[in-house]
Amino acid sequence: MKLHELKPAANANKSRNRVGRGPSSGNGKTAGRGHKGQKARSGGGVRPGFEGGQNPLYKRLPKRGFTNMNRKEYAIVNVETLNRFDAGTEVTPELLLKEGVISNKKDGVKILGNGKLEKELTVKANKFSGSAVKAIEAAGGKSEVI
Repeated sequence: MKLHELKPAANANKSRNRVGRGPSSGNGKTAGRGHKGQKARSGGGVRPGFEGGQNPLYKRLPKRGFTNMNRKEYAIVNVETLNRFDAGTEVTPELLLKEGVISNKKDGVKILGNGKLEKELTVKANKFSGSAVKAIEAAGGKSEVI
C-alpha cells in the first residue's frame, strides 16, 4: 500500500447539508430555520449563556478567589536539559533563549532539579530550586542568582 492509495473507510466522509436549495432537498425555503423570530434572522441568535432574560447561571453562582495582578511567571528549565552545553560554559537566560531551550524569558528563568547534570557549568538564573543547586554543585559547577 502506498500513500496515494489510501482512502477513508466506507461512509466515513458524509457530504455537507446544502440548505436553501429547493423544496425537494427537505431544507429549502426557510433553510431549516423555521418561520420568523430571532433565530430565523441573519446574524440572529443569543449569546452563549443567555437564558432569556433570567439571571444566567454564571451570575447566580458564587465567585471565589482572585487573580494576583503581580504574579510572576518563570520559564522552567530542568538541570538535565543543561547537559547539551559544553563543560565550563556560563549558562545565562540569553544563551538559553538563543539555543532554543526556552522560547520566552517571561519574568525570569527558574532552574529545577529534575534529572542528572554531568557537566561542570556556571548557571546564572533568576531562581533555583534546592535540588537544582545540589545537582549543579555535585557536578562541580556554580549557581548564581541574577
